[in-house]
Amino acid sequence: MAHILTSERVFPRMVDLRRYLHRHPELAFEEKKTASIVIDELKRLGIPFWYGGVGSGIIAKLINGGQKAPTIAVRADMDALPGQENTGLPFASLHPGKMHACGHDGHMAMVLGAAALLKENPPPGNVVFIFQPAEEKGAGAKVMIQAGALEGVNAIFGGHVTRHYQVGGIMVAKGVITAQSDGFTIRIKGRGGHGARPHETVDAVVVTGLLIMAVQTLVSREINPAYPSVVTIGKVEAGSAGNVIAEEAILEGTIRTTNLDVQNYIIDGLKRIATAVGELHNARVEVEIRHGYPPVINTGKETEIAQRAVVEILGSKGLVTMDYPSMGAEDFSFYLLHVPGCYVRFGACQQGCENIPLHSPSFDFDEEALKVGAAFFDRVVREAIAEYADNSQ
Repeated sequence: MAHILTSERVFPRMVDLRRYLHRHPELAFEEKKTASIVIDELKRLGIPFWYGGVGSGIIAKLINGGQKAPTIAVRADMDALPGQENTGLPFASLHPGKMHACGHDGHMAMVLGAAALLKENPPPGNVVFIFQPAEEKGAGAKVMIQAGALEGVNAIFGGHVTRHYQVGGIMVAKGVITAQSDGFTIRIKGRGGHGARPHETVDAVVVTGLLIMAVQTLVSREINPAYPSVVTIGKVEAGSAGNVIAEEAILEGTIRTTNLDVQNYIIDGLKRIATAVGELHNARVEVEIRHGYPPVINTGKETEIAQRAVVEILGSKGLVTMDYPSMGAEDFSFYLLHVPGCYVRFGACQQGCENIPLHSPSFDFDEEALKVGAAFFDRVVREAIAEYADNSQ
């Protein structure tokens, strides 16, 4: 790796921070201890900050230019996930049923490491460090936007660790990076009765089975394969006993799309199929749609800035491209509705854990990725400030 020496000196501190944060995971909008750890480090670095209290986040600012100077933001997410950790790490979660299974502990350590580097050698502009609650559930990005995190900001950068690449690789791509996420609930109302007299009933379980299979044809037979799309029914509730025909059933699922027309088509198609299946079996079927996170769409100039930053710190071999967008969702997208920016992925695959995905109770990542993340955020801020300063002249 070419130019990671700048982050070597803050690496031990980042490891300590990451492990301490890992021991104390907190769920969405509950990040009290997490915020206190971040605040203590900002105080140690001498970087002024605003804290909105539990349920909100932290906005820290390094000011080294006037109002006309470029202002660049970087973001870290703070929340953990529900789940029982089984990594066996010496710094494993101290809180049963909660763990950092998505690397947010590492993201906070990376941004704090970059803050140390930028404080030590301030660029000729302003930097905003956003420590955000509730990325996993609750759209905490919107809380931070409402709190003024993007006021005066020219561009924003964020990132996520991934097991898909080795340490020393950073994925940077223009355009759609993650999918639109929408949730849905389908309620089926039939007519219950005795299992021995089905002719007197409208079986909600039978309607459910037909509906599940029919919904799968939406993507496989009605959507252009060139547009990645997913419809998943992940939860089904029905019935009370083996000899009772269920009167009601509830299905819950998710829709993932990368194109607005496809999103609308799938939602309309889901309602159409539900109505048709209900009429076929004399059941009442209701569909509720919950719109979730928009797609993350990296903007052109900011993607080029991020690519230059990667090549500067890692060389050209460190720049990884992406052939297809992820069907996961990420609330960094809300920031990009207001300012341009770029979301990247840091290679962090740990040897022996190549097949352990994010959100797994066994998830961990190679801590060497902390060096790469801090060096990237430090470099991309400097590149962006220089770019915007040149454009303003």
